[in-house]
Amino acid sequence: MKRNWIIAGIVVVAMVVAATLFLGDDPAISIGRHAADRSEQVKHGEYLARAGDCAGCHTARGGAPYAGGVPIPTPFGTLYVPNITPDHETGIGGWSADDFWQAMHDGRSKDGSLLYPAFPYTNYTKVKRADVDDLFAYIKSLQPIKQPNRPHELAFPYNQRRLLIGWRALYFKPGEYQDDPAQSPQWNRGAYLVQGLGHCDACHSARNMMGAITDMGEIAGGLIPVQNWYAPALNSNRETGLGDWQIDEVVDLLKTGVSARGAAFGPMAIVVHDSLQYVSDADLTGMALYLKSQTQRNAPAEPAQVRVTDKQAEALIEQGGKVYEKHCAECHQKQGEGVPRIYPPLVNNESIAMRHPINGIRIVVNGGFPPSTQGNPRPYGMPPFGHLLSDYEIAAVVSYVRQSWGNHAPPVSPAEVASARGVPVD
Repeated sequence: MKRNWIIAGIVVVAMVVAATLFLGDDPAISIGRHAADRSEQVKHGEYLARAGDCAGCHTARGGAPYAGGVPIPTPFGTLYVPNITPDHETGIGGWSADDFWQAMHDGRSKDGSLLYPAFPYTNYTKVKRADVDDLFAYIKSLQPIKQPNRPHELAFPYNQRRLLIGWRALYFKPGEYQDDPAQSPQWNRGAYLVQGLGHCDACHSARNMMGAITDMGEIAGGLIPVQNWYAPALNSNRETGLGDWQIDEVVDLLKTGVSARGAAFGPMAIVVHDSLQYVSDADLTGMALYLKSQTQRNAPAEPAQVRVTDKQAEALIEQGGKVYEKHCAECHQKQGEGVPRIYPPLVNNESIAMRHPINGIRIVVNGGFPPSTQGNPRPYGMPPFGHLLSDYEIAAVVSYVRQSWGNHAPPVSPAEVASARGVPVD
């Protein structure tokens, strides 16, 4: 009898091990879950991966999903995003749920080494453990891809991970998001997404010489390094005007990339295409509520900019009016009112008249499209004019738009246009 019990025990253990190997589950996230629960966990994890735009960094153009290899140029050198598919040799197939939580919450890899903050664990630390576990369950369900990780190309001393101890002491405070009891559940949901998985301040905030966000969570606008796009302040009516937008207008822009008030171009268009169009209307509404509550009437400090004299400005604006009539008025209309959801209005458009003129310059030079989304599958685009217009003519038309129809923004110099031409499109 005792022998039978021992044999039965061995058979049970063998069945458990075989099932674990076959399913590829991590014991820390699968014990106690029924198949239906497991399916829901993976489904929710996929939704969270979309909300956090994980594929945006972990999938190279033309490459396998989540297999890494994407270069991230920084002022300190180039980092290469790792493979996070469940491949045991080159991915994170050997990671447990606790290992994944350690990376997301504490910014440490499986072996305890410090992660570079290009991986925005300063934001992800706010994500709740249950959501991190669901996200991990989804990643474990992906097709394993054997693709070795490429070493980072960082100069000394930035290639010394141990020195991140000092950086973390100054700029990193781990901790999950805590609801604000004075706000509604939907507002808190929006704040949780904006501050956590959405990591909006990773672009919409300025960084100091050490690459750290100067005011964590302030979304006060910042120049995106290397790409030379300006992510406007989301807490300033002077730059985005979100305080004056209706909730449905904000949701429309985030969901489709276009709205009656404007359109998403450049890096933001990619975020809408890869991530935000898949986020639920309820979550987007929460994000809009939170963002609108952060707006202030005061304008951010003016940036350093090449200024033109009053006489030069007068000449630029006169020339710009002629360029606008010839190349722009047919779409954006004579008074800059545009055509809602087709050609963005230029009158009273904060994105045109904000403190940094670089986005307007780049759009005229390179053209661009809002993202193709389920809500706007065939967006109308802006053709490039960099090959048709001189630096002076582009400076002139941008200055004209920034000074017309009630817009009040400083004119731009041809020197600023010349510097923008040399920056890659994406």
